[in-house]
Amino acid sequence: MLGSIAQLLASLPQVGRVEWIGLRPARMADMRVVSSAEARAGGLLGDRHQSAQSARQVTLIQAEHIAAVAAMLGRANLDPALLRRNVVVSGINLLALKGRRFQVGSASLEWSGLCQPCSRMEQALGGGGYNAMRGHGGITARVLTPGTLEVGAAVCAEALAAAQCSSDHFDSE
Repeated sequence: MLGSIAQLLASLPQVGRVEWIGLRPARMADMRVVSSAEARAGGLLGDRHQSAQSARQVTLIQAEHIAAVAAMLGRANLDPALLRRNVVVSGINLLALKGRRFQVGSASLEWSGLCQPCSRMEQALGGGGYNAMRGHGGITARVLTPGTLEVGAAVCAEALAAAQCSSDHFDSE
């Protein structure tokens, strides 16, 4: 039986996975690729957007959208560092997290908005890069509970049982 729209929106049983993590140490600086990052009040330790007032404390993008952007640009793949997002995830629709709290590794985050592309995308990706990123830029989030984000960590809506939202989820696949 189909549920109401409210029930459908509330149901998000998928568990995603962290595929890549990068930190932006300063404006215009190259991304620093890391295997883990510490989420603290205000953002990721070592990232330029670490500020209690920032809505962009953590930026996330779907790996599936990176593939779509690459295809629109006629490329086989894209280096996530070019997109200047902190976390690449796969297996979960980030837009379905709107208005929700969610877990990434041991940190608890909260949706704070869409991560729109900036004019640097044209420089980083070449002609058409900005428009290729429109609608595929990912989301921004605030840190609610400190924790560690690691490549391979689970990503899930907070309502999902803790037993279901763990990196162990991927060990059984």
